[in-house]
Amino acid sequence: MRLLITGGCGFIGSNFVRFVLDHYQPEFVTNVDALTYAGNPDNLAGVAEQYSDRYEFHRADIADREAVEEIMARHKYFAVINFAAETHVDRSISSPGNFIHTNVVGTEVLLESARRNGVKRFVQISTDEVYGSLGPEGAFTEQSPIDPSSPYSASKAGADLLALAAYKTFGQEVVVTRCSNNYGPYQFPEKLIPLMITNALADKKLPVYGDGLNVRDWIHVEDHCRAVMAVLLDGTPGEVYNVGASAEMQNIQVVELILEALGKPHELITYVADRLGHDRRYAIDSSKIQTQLGWKPIHAPEAGLRETIQWYLDNRPWWEKLLGHA
Repeated sequence: MRLLITGGCGFIGSNFVRFVLDHYQPEFVTNVDALTYAGNPDNLAGVAEQYSDRYEFHRADIADREAVEEIMARHKYFAVINFAAETHVDRSISSPGNFIHTNVVGTEVLLESARRNGVKRFVQISTDEVYGSLGPEGAFTEQSPIDPSSPYSASKAGADLLALAAYKTFGQEVVVTRCSNNYGPYQFPEKLIPLMITNALADKKLPVYGDGLNVRDWIHVEDHCRAVMAVLLDGTPGEVYNVGASAEMQNIQVVELILEALGKPHELITYVADRLGHDRRYAIDSSKIQTQLGWKPIHAPEAGLRETIQWYLDNRPWWEKLLGHA
């Protein structure tokens, strides 16, 4: 079985590439990544050498029709798993066009090329942010209305609808996953958890938006990878699967856990002006994927966070290079 994984040099994509090659044989992986700022070849250091007979890399923009068609025509792919995306909300507010280009146009290009080249399955990796903001109670289900709050989440919602329309119009075996906030190894340091870890290690201020009480449902990236594989192999075409670990924490709680684990003072916390369109709370009901596909998260949130902190301690050269320290 050959898989075409887009965005495989990003945070979640690189973890998925490693997960597939480490746990499944003889799966072949073609990784397509444009290597924009968050696409880091170092995320897959050693993979090409270790799996030279089962792994290949192509640098390409998924919105480039000619490049995508050339890659798609090279092999008989079982599936496309589309991780490629611009993801940072703040960047989407300042440069929304980049998000439309990659997240919407890129998804359409991939769907069309996959259809033309006889790819059996298409897994669209999305986000719980397409649902907007929750009140203090309840959780997002697959039936929750889409109500995006930022150019990022709007672009992902558009991509989801294109993918689901391809199922309805053309009969493509499309499945969509919507996951809660990921954490773990190889996450670009602009995101909350790695930013707080790296700032704390440098005794820099830890900027917390607003009052810090925004709630996110956290999941370890390896649990997400296992969910994507379950959906790829057994998910029902035309369906959406929410993926979450039922691990809600306020942003300030996450920051305080990081400081305590590193033995740093809480005085490093500094509250800054809130982000525009900042959703107050996310929570995912993942009972559908658990019931239908037998998936469940295995990482407890506090233990997983401590494991992640240790990874950043053990891999300082990786993130210091990204931050321009090396």
